[in-house]
Amino acid sequence: MSRLGVIADDFTGATDIASFLVQNGLATIQFNGVPQGDEKVNAQAIVVSLKSRSCSPAQAISQSLAALSWLQQQGCDRFYFKYCSTFDSTATGNIGPVTDALLAALDETLTVISPALPVNGRTVYQGYLFVNDQLLSDSGMRHHPVTPMTDSYLPRLMEQQAHGKAAVIGATTLDRGAGAVREQLTALAQQQVRYVVLDALHEQHLLVQGEALREMRLVTGGSGLAIGLARQWANNSAVNLQAEQAGRPRGDRAVVIAGSCSQMTNRQVSAYRQQAPAREVDVEACLQQTESYAQLLCDWVEANAHQPLAPLLYATADAQQLQTIQQRYGAARSSEAVEQLFAAVARELKSRGWQRFIVAGGETSGVVAQSLGVTGFHIGPTISPGVPWVRDIDQPLSLALKSGNFGDEQFFARAQTEFPL
Repeated sequence: MSRLGVIADDFTGATDIASFLVQNGLATIQFNGVPQGDEKVNAQAIVVSLKSRSCSPAQAISQSLAALSWLQQQGCDRFYFKYCSTFDSTATGNIGPVTDALLAALDETLTVISPALPVNGRTVYQGYLFVNDQLLSDSGMRHHPVTPMTDSYLPRLMEQQAHGKAAVIGATTLDRGAGAVREQLTALAQQQVRYVVLDALHEQHLLVQGEALREMRLVTGGSGLAIGLARQWANNSAVNLQAEQAGRPRGDRAVVIAGSCSQMTNRQVSAYRQQAPAREVDVEACLQQTESYAQLLCDWVEANAHQPLAPLLYATADAQQLQTIQQRYGAARSSEAVEQLFAAVARELKSRGWQRFIVAGGETSGVVAQSLGVTGFHIGPTISPGVPWVRDIDQPLSLALKSGNFGDEQFFARAQTEFPL
């Protein structure tokens, strides 16, 4: 059986794909960053989460190639470059440059682009990426503070940031089955096409993709394609139940931390503020007195720890508020200050005995996990599609790490009520 190595460009994206691999039958373990040492990992799929989505292309390439090398040492022979289902990137990268670097390292000349995740409203039609019933460029992603998405046509986005020709395999071909997809892939390879965007309107299209691509050495995409690939390779129907038990949350004190400014996280914060203690982060205080301000917030969390639902700290803002903050303090400076604050808060709460962290936002989740010293974890039961509980392999810590747009409006409450302390 093939052993799958996944290189994810952010933390929540890694847990997203890991949850789908487990649900569809592959024993999976996830690591935060490239592990040091050569100790062998016992799993059918290994996910390495990086913080390479919004750094420089050179840094993203370096991190990704290091992850590839380690996964090859672990015996992986199939590889998956995981990015967000909304193709978060800029005109200079990092999806294109990393894809090119991985293709070169594996001596391959063609791969696929498949960000679709229909269960969460991400579909691709004729090469255009949709978020629910809107083109990507008309969705809330147009105003993303780091990677604003103002174009929806994936071949054009890919050709802008990579070095090669892109083409599309449309839904009508997917409807004809895996054989038709393989035939068109062969024809496109003969035309020197380097990146093939795959349409997907529903889960059956993902299953067809999995069957067609089971022998491809490198695929790229969101987490949806993992459904089809995992079902091709799974050989033990009970493995997902065993894995979910290993990752089931523990701990008797929880906190919710929201750093994402996505439309869904804004709705989730708004709903949760009606149910639980909530405190908004003061960006100016972050900039001026990070450590003392973190202590103040932790004292507030502790004072509200005995409520029915966990206290919430949030830096979530709508598009207009975010623009005001960025104009006043600078986009990069304010974002980094909030991240450093949340890192300090997480470290302090851990030292005070907190064991459950519910975190919204890819960048925020990565910062919190790093500050907690999390190096690897088991994937537990799913809260919402693409968002599982996970449990540290070395420490008594459980985390729910949510990509900004994932989950329903009651996500924060359900993460606790469906898996009580």
